[in-house]
Amino acid sequence: MEHEFFHGPERPSGAGIVLTHGAGANCRVALLVAVADGLCATGMVVMRMDLAFRRRRPFGPPSPATGAEDRAGLKDCVVRMRGMVEGPVYLGGHSYGGRQASMLAAEEDGLVDGLLLMSYPLHPPDKPTQLRTAHFPSLRTPSVFVHGTKDPFGNVAEMEAALSSIPGPVRLVVAEGAGHDLKKGKFDLSLLQKADGKIF
Repeated sequence: MEHEFFHGPERPSGAGIVLTHGAGANCRVALLVAVADGLCATGMVVMRMDLAFRRRRPFGPPSPATGAEDRAGLKDCVVRMRGMVEGPVYLGGHSYGGRQASMLAAEEDGLVDGLLLMSYPLHPPDKPTQLRTAHFPSLRTPSVFVHGTKDPFGNVAEMEAALSSIPGPVRLVVAEGAGHDLKKGKFDLSLLQKADGKIF
C-alpha cells in the first residue's frame, strides 16, 4: 500500500506543502485529494502522506502514546519537501493530522513557513472542557484554521476564543454549513484565498 502521493504543478511557484489526514482516515480521503489538487493548481508541489500510526495498520485510531512518532514522520516529509522546492514549505492536516502538525510547529519554531489546519479538533464532541490547546501559547508559525459551522469538535465562538492564545499570526476561515469533514471533496478552496489570491 502506498503511503505517499505527489501532485506536481504545471507552473511551479517554488512553494511546497505536506498534507496529512485525520484519526479515522488516510491520505486518500476525498478532502485531502481535493485540497491537494486545488493547491497544486496554484503552483505548489503537494505531498499527501500517511501518519506513522496509519502506516502500521490500515484501520483504527491513533494511540496518544505514539503521537511523537506521527510528528517525526511529518518532520521527515517536511525535510524532504525542503529538498524539492526552492521557496516556502507549508504543513497542513485535517483534524488529528492538523493537531499533530501544529504541535510539531510549536515544538520546532521555524520548521515550516505556515500551517493549514482543517477542522482542528478543539475538544471531543460534547466535552467542551477537554481542550486540546496546551501547545497554542508556543505556536508562532503563521496558521490558517478552516472550521465548519456545524463541527461538533468545537463551534466557531470556541475556536475564536482558543485562537486568541496563539502568539503567531492566525487566520480563521469559516466554512458555512460544513461539518467536521468540510463537505469532503466539495470544499471550496477559494475560501482560503485572501484579497491578493494567496493563502498565507
